[in-house]
Amino acid sequence: MAWLWLVLGGLCEVGFTTCLRFVDGFRNVGWTAGFLASVTASMGLLELAARTIPMGTAYAVWGGIGALGTVIVGIAAFGEPLSAARLALIAGLVGCVLGLKALG
Repeated sequence: MAWLWLVLGGLCEVGFTTCLRFVDGFRNVGWTAGFLASVTASMGLLELAARTIPMGTAYAVWGGIGALGTVIVGIAAFGEPLSAARLALIAGLVGCVLGLKALG
């Protein structure tokens, strides 16, 4: 169950990084509320996962999921570039997260 909490927490991290794009110095109330809800859920789920999974592993996987998801949202929704080098680095990130899961 801890790995499920960790994955969900990483996905919530994508939510708060996406909301952060629109908070406008925390003046945009709707996006700020979304940011606060997402960051609270993300950190809470990370804490739940870290009760079972070693904190270093949990944090690395959580951050990797969040980074990967944020890159995907950036490419799909905001037209950020997708180069061969960026794709290779994303693949390396995914490989590291899967490796930590396999060892953990």
